[in-house]
Amino acid sequence: MGEVKPELQITTVLGIGPIAPEADLAALITATEISWPDGATGFADGDVVVVTSKIVAKSEGRIVVAQSRDAAIESETVRVVATKVTPRGTTKIVQTQHGLVMAAAGVDASNVEPGKVVLLPLDPDASARDLLTSLRKITEKRLGIIITDTMGRPWRLGVTDVAIGAAGITVLDDHTGRIDGFGRTLEMTVIAIADEIAAAADLVKGKIGGSPVAVVRGLGAYVSTEFGPGAGAVVRPLDEDLFPLGTKEAIQHGRTTAAEHRRTVRDFSDLPIPDDLIARAITAAITAPAPHHTTPWRFLALRGEPIRQTLLTAMRERWISDLQNTDGVAEDSINKRIARGDILRTAPVVVLAFIDLGAGAHQYADAVRTNAERDMFMVAGGAAVQNLMITLAAEDVGSAWISSAMFCADVVHSVLNLPASYQPLGAIAIGYPAEATKPRAERTPDAFMIPLIT
Repeated sequence: MGEVKPELQITTVLGIGPIAPEADLAALITATEISWPDGATGFADGDVVVVTSKIVAKSEGRIVVAQSRDAAIESETVRVVATKVTPRGTTKIVQTQHGLVMAAAGVDASNVEPGKVVLLPLDPDASARDLLTSLRKITEKRLGIIITDTMGRPWRLGVTDVAIGAAGITVLDDHTGRIDGFGRTLEMTVIAIADEIAAAADLVKGKIGGSPVAVVRGLGAYVSTEFGPGAGAVVRPLDEDLFPLGTKEAIQHGRTTAAEHRRTVRDFSDLPIPDDLIARAITAAITAPAPHHTTPWRFLALRGEPIRQTLLTAMRERWISDLQNTDGVAEDSINKRIARGDILRTAPVVVLAFIDLGAGAHQYADAVRTNAERDMFMVAGGAAVQNLMITLAAEDVGSAWISSAMFCADVVHSVLNLPASYQPLGAIAIGYPAEATKPRAERTPDAFMIPLIT
């Protein structure tokens, strides 16, 4: 790339009136000789012609009858990014089929007949190439072209023009690897050349009563004889976008997908789990519903404490005893089953969950209601465990709910010296997943609905 001149000139193209479908924009742009601040006239090699997208869209017949602007916006929308309701109405920030993220999908109802709206050009880069070809043929000059539209910007008030179509112009200038004035290597600096030119030209074109076309001189180093990649190259891919949704939409998405994001993880990395993360998960757990307005949940978090290995060893011995003496399971099968519990030894954190039946469970004169009361409290414990695991999953922490503590409650009570009213709900192995979790097989509600038999 050649050296960029230290000065710029920007001028407007006068005499461009109303644009009808199939209008010859190149002929209109070149019909009146333009004047420059330094006294020069006409076009020169390296000039960049900056054209408002509305006149391009009008010339391409992108004026449509719309019962409402909202209906037109919906037809041009691929994805809703954010919605904001204000006293003036509802504003939708959407992604268009071009990949552009902008308010109202670029649909414009200004300077057009009532009942009609102007859509963005169908393919702004193709429009830029066609217009540039015609302009170069008429002027016989090495020109570049940028088609612009107006956008807001995250974290900034006000709007500015940006490039939505381009041809013959470098749209991005990658400074990565270049050396700055202090001898440091630049690592992530990419200059949005086309957007900067669009914004500069907008200062001259004006929003009200101005010219829809401006010409920028002094950036010939960025003008090429080739069409180039176009303004599409400036659009950040969705998978690289750190802000693909508005705040409200992101929160709502998190709420609706939180449960399905949870997976059972049995293989953990060695990364430590922060104490405050466990605290947040337990804070979420104790928001679960419980009978009689009680708070019966109890938790014990174990990391490298000696009592953890003591408890797991005692539970292991009881499991082996049950398999041998009660179930009559063969030795090789016992070893395979016992190995399933190794996750509680290797997980960075193990949380034991309990329900305290002494914290409000009613006692009845008959066993049926007493057992139902116990079951009701145990269900509340399950809800708390689910809350805990969903919260961990939301922070990309894996977990596995292991039931073994429920099968040897007396061992758990003895080793931990717990009150008899504490009913174990199992143990939750917790850690960062050693590898990415796999998608869950699709489950449909109909498969789990009980048919009503009349």
